[in-house]
Amino acid sequence: MLREWATVIDWQQGIATLRCEQQAGCSSCQSKASCGTRVLNKLGPQVIHDLQIAVEQPLLPGQRVELGIPEAGVLLSALLVYMVPLFGLLLCSGLFYYWLESDIAAIIGAVIGGVGGFAIARFYAARFATNASVHPIILQIGIPAVSQTGN
Repeated sequence: MLREWATVIDWQQGIATLRCEQQAGCSSCQSKASCGTRVLNKLGPQVIHDLQIAVEQPLLPGQRVELGIPEAGVLLSALLVYMVPLFGLLLCSGLFYYWLESDIAAIIGAVIGGVGGFAIARFYAARFATNASVHPIILQIGIPAVSQTGN
């Protein structure tokens, strides 16, 4: 199970709106002061993801929750996004080159196969969207912050 902390933005009628900020993978590395990857990550835009999850327990804005995503869902998504278009590209490129014996035909086949692979991936992604293994779940809910007012 992959875990990530998120902040509650809103909770209404059993639906929590959560905000996750993408963390650079090298933030705790020993050589972060001299790492070029860390510098590039700081230059780029901060990626923020807002998502909605059904939760029965009322949540307060600013409260932290731990989300979990099963590894099977992440692997399935990666397979769809990367491998299906790549397989389509290679297969169609090879078939067009075999049938027409031309480099131009191989390039046209690669374009057709890549676009077809993306279309297939998009179709199956819509079908897998209803599968529970690709949806994040709330693992634990942090204690809400206590505001300190005068004595």
